Amino acid sequence: MNINPNRRFLLLTGKILVLLLTLFLLYQTIFTAPDTFLSWRQILQTAINSSLTGLLILVAILIPINWGFEAKKWQLLGCKLEPISYTRAYRSVMVGLTLGFITPNRLGDYAGRVLELKSKQRLEAIGAIFIGRFCQLVATVLVGSLGLLYFILRFYWVQYPGVSLSVVFLLLAISTAMLVLLYHAKAMVAVVAAIKPLRRFVQYVSVMGEYTSAEITRLLLLSLGRYFAFLMQFILLLILFGVRLNPLEYVSGVAGTFFLKSVVPSVSLLSDLGVRELSAMYLFGLLGEGRLHVLSASLSLWLLNIAVPSAVGLYFVLRLRLARKGVPA
Repeated sequence: MNINPNRRFLLLTGKILVLLLTLFLLYQTIFTAPDTFLSWRQILQTAINSSLTGLLILVAILIPINWGFEAKKWQLLGCKLEPISYTRAYRSVMVGLTLGFITPNRLGDYAGRVLELKSKQRLEAIGAIFIGRFCQLVATVLVGSLGLLYFILRFYWVQYPGVSLSVVFLLLAISTAMLVLLYHAKAMVAVVAAIKPLRRFVQYVSVMGEYTSAEITRLLLLSLGRYFAFLMQFILLLILFGVRLNPLEYVSGVAGTFFLKSVVPSVSLLSDLGVRELSAMYLFGLLGEGRLHVLSASLSLWLLNIAVPSAVGLYFVLRLRLARKGVPA
């Protein structure tokens, strides 16, 4: 009996179960309270009629800036394979965003960017894409660790000093380990080469070891720039939906939310939708904020920064397909 279909079935079953569990938790957390929908409708109407609706314009302005940082990263990453203009890099990011939107953990992002390359060795771009995503993850972990540190010190240190100290050391260890790996990507390539079943993939990831420390630093700074653009969008939406906190609480809550979203595997067909919402409601709930207000801001962030750009990216996907048939794109 061929085991591959069985494995695919088990993987699909696991994904469906996790997705259903996430939806169930969201339902239990939000929709079991009486008059929830009436309350949510009132929150949305209040936000629409608020004098702060101009914040929505600022959030919209930050959307192309956010993805502009990612495009610049891809331009720098892709230059190891072939020269890429900033315009083409931006288009590649949009194509990858659209394809990644409908795949778990945004795996379609790899295919989208690879298809945009003209090089015959386009599959070697997989390593470059991985380094770019890893840089973004490192930025999320570094800032997110500081955000979680705020919650540990404020809510758990007095009652659970031993556990809190262990978590602090764990966050420090994770941050340090990820920075070491990022700046020693050759070691990751060596690990792949050392594992026999993975050796055939070395050619696709070997480019990871070609980036200098200066290039990695520049990529990390761009990742931090994109991170803070995303963070600012979330804070602006929280303010719009009536969440009132001091600056440190805003930054810590959002940073902690992004951290938890990044370290919890996402299997939803709608990207990270669900994980971020649960994380945000938990952390901002500790700060005494209403769950529906936080959920409204989080869903708006996903809609404006992921769903809408993904729809726009469909245009570039169409042009990509025409280009492959010989029609100029």
